[in-house]
Amino acid sequence: MTDDADFERPVRGSRWSDSQSRAALQAIAEGVAEIAGFDVVGIAAVRDDGYLHQLVVVGPEDARAALLDSLAPAQPLLDQLEVADDWGPLKFVPHDRMVLDIDKWGWRSDAPGDDVDPEAWHPDNLLVAPLYDDAGTFIGVLGMELPRDGRVPSPEKRTLLAAYARQATNAIRVTLERERLADQVRLASAAAEIVRMAAGSESADEVLINCGHEVAKGFRADSLWVQFLGPDKRCDGPLYVDGGATVRLPFGVRALVTAHAQRAWERQCVAVLAPERPMPGALAADQAETVLEFLASVEVESLLFVPIGSGADCVGVMGLTRGPLGAEWSEYEAAAALDIARDLGRSMREHQLVRELREVAEYRERMVATVAHDLKNPVSAVLGYAEILAGDPDLSDKARTAVAAIERGGERLARVVDDLLALHSATDSDPLLDPGPVDLGRLAGELVELNEPAATARGVTLRMDQPGEPVVARGDAGELDHLVTNLVSNAVKYTETGGSVAVRVAAVGDEVVLTVTDDGIGISAEDQAKVFDEFFRSADPLATAQPGTGLGLAIVLRVVHRHDGRIEVESEPGRGSTFRVFLPLA
Repeated sequence: MTDDADFERPVRGSRWSDSQSRAALQAIAEGVAEIAGFDVVGIAAVRDDGYLHQLVVVGPEDARAALLDSLAPAQPLLDQLEVADDWGPLKFVPHDRMVLDIDKWGWRSDAPGDDVDPEAWHPDNLLVAPLYDDAGTFIGVLGMELPRDGRVPSPEKRTLLAAYARQATNAIRVTLERERLADQVRLASAAAEIVRMAAGSESADEVLINCGHEVAKGFRADSLWVQFLGPDKRCDGPLYVDGGATVRLPFGVRALVTAHAQRAWERQCVAVLAPERPMPGALAADQAETVLEFLASVEVESLLFVPIGSGADCVGVMGLTRGPLGAEWSEYEAAAALDIARDLGRSMREHQLVRELREVAEYRERMVATVAHDLKNPVSAVLGYAEILAGDPDLSDKARTAVAAIERGGERLARVVDDLLALHSATDSDPLLDPGPVDLGRLAGELVELNEPAATARGVTLRMDQPGEPVVARGDAGELDHLVTNLVSNAVKYTETGGSVAVRVAAVGDEVVLTVTDDGIGISAEDQAKVFDEFFRSADPLATAQPGTGLGLAIVLRVVHRHDGRIEVESEPGRGSTFRVFLPLA
């Protein structure tokens, strides 16, 4: 606590905005002034930081201007009351026993003093009613100054004042409870805002930009600072103030953050950095001076230093600032700030993991595309030379069998390469390059005709229910070609001899619906959950007997997503499958 010798004129408090509580206290103060006959009456409450906050003042304008919403340390007053006359709920300190500097702690009238008559009121007298809760904790004070009759209160008037002191005690108790509840709601809202923004943001930077100012407001702070740390635990990038990137911290301050942030996170330690306040023990005198000089240069009176982390790693530090007119930081505010730092740390870690996964996915896509492109020409060459060899009339039967095997293997490898290239071209994150109207009914009809020879060869009936008029979707014709081809060829491939496959296109509301139905081997419920995964092949022997890359339905799903559509599957083993694709109507 600040000693009275070091205490300058109290600063203004920024809390206690509850108008209902102030109105109740104002009525009590006005009652003391009117009925008990005092020109100046004030009521103050004890904050969590040990300061008295003057909530109401009744009296002349200069007294109100000097006292209302001022902060003063409570301990010097309690020390002064040790030598007071005990009038029950009231404490009276005659001017000749006063050591408390009224000019610093409160307000002093310019009325003349009478040192001869002990019953005459002296302007340096102190008359207060210290207020305590049921547990005996000091919670506030009712103060009186300048009795209108110019006399020290009589026993009868003291009885009246004691009654008002009891009213003030109850009112202060309610005020403190209301304010603490308001603090909890306010800080919980700030924490919830961080969590909400983190869940819907692409990066930690975006979280800060969107809600930095609101978090500062929730803590009644002047600003919110955030400094990220790099993998080497050194300050990485600019200092963020209320969500906006600003200049870098000075070298000396960056060095201190680097030296102490990880340790603070490991200890879950929150520190207050302010003049005339003991600095954290980890800081040497010259280091503390560096911090204070920097704070003074940006007009910050106090800073709540909070490490940000996830797991065992500190990923940054957060600072909440208050200027010369701000209040001390309460323990509840410090705890809430650490909770927010944990949430922000988890968010940053999640964004980092997402970024790393995205980089891995992009690398995989590039690798697949590179390998597929590099394989395409050699595979074409193999198939071309195999075709030349197959046409040689002098080829022996054994060699002709080998060439046929080369052709089958080459064609299978060519299908894999084509599927890989189609999969790469239909990446989820890429926008459609040139979407336009596509008559899906006509496109599906053409592809059904192309697949009819393969269906006939397998003894499968393939039919198309042509719509009566064009059904036009908006999209990329090439990608929609891949989509329909894969669904139709899959249906034919997994339908046994004597079965049938039906394709239908229709407009339903504002969507185009493509339906491909077969009465083939079907898909189990377990396999349906993975059927759109890349390279997935069912363990069903009837399915594994058919050649395939496991990429066809993965390509279908990506094309559907890129066209802002959706896909449904209905299937049962032994009873066939139905795939429905819903695309926006052009």
